[in-house]
Amino acid sequence: MSPLKPQASYDDFARLDIRIGKVVEVQPFPRARNPSYKVGVDVGAERIMWSSAQITNYEPAALLGSLVVCVCNFGAKNIAGFTSELLILGVKDAAGNVIVLGPRSEVNVGEAVF
Repeated sequence: MSPLKPQASYDDFARLDIRIGKVVEVQPFPRARNPSYKVGVDVGAERIMWSSAQITNYEPAALLGSLVVCVCNFGAKNIAGFTSELLILGVKDAAGNVIVLGPRSEVNVGEAVF
């Protein structure tokens, strides 16, 4: 187990725009240093937002239409010439595979996580 990180305030948490998104497109990303996909996510914004996501243990078809938890306001990051705009949250399982976090029930796209 890793030790707990230093305490953060509620204001720190409240500054994060964490929303439920729906995966609408998955593309290969061969230029990424680590195996990744380019993932288009509908987070209830004016447009689809894109993420470089190291979730290649999933087949693209299994990701399409799935609900995911995303941080939408970290700012864009250039990854191998691709603009990654949001972070899809996940956790590693015992085998080291990234497991995408999502709600346990159907919820609306764009709903805020609190």
